[in-house]
Amino acid sequence: MTTTEIATTEIATTEIATTEVLTVAACWHLLRESVVGRLAVTVDGQPDIFPVNHVVDHGSIVFRTGAGTKLAASIRRGVAFEVDGYDTSDATAWSVVVRGVGHDIWEKDESIHALALPLLPWHEGSKPRFVRIEPTSVTGRRLHVVGGFTRDSGQAH
Repeated sequence: MTTTEIATTEIATTEIATTEVLTVAACWHLLRESVVGRLAVTVDGQPDIFPVNHVVDHGSIVFRTGAGTKLAASIRRGVAFEVDGYDTSDATAWSVVVRGVGHDIWEKDESIHALALPLLPWHEGSKPRFVRIEPTSVTGRRLHVVGGFTRDSGQAH
């Protein structure tokens, strides 16, 4: 084994040992607690990402939008939605990714339900459309940040 192969193997082993795979239930908890996420779509054959505020509703993600690129790239197409965070109590970072298909909420009963969700636009402008991401997979990871900052110590670990 060369020095490069040994170093690569040691790094990979360390990363695996310090990375926690989150349960689906833990992922949904973090999704519910998150204020903003990122919607990843494909636009004209290229990846694009949009920050959106969202809510978890009956095992799905719902967000509001207006007519335009985000809506067109989400409806009946594969999307990914990601939230992440950093916990200063123990210097851990986490990330949750939901993969699925976006659906326009337009049926009367579902629209009335969506209007009652605690989901308000963050800026002025019309956001009359609701999109529901029906998940096909939900995955998450948590890792200890080497040298990470904690609020208790007031310094990096």
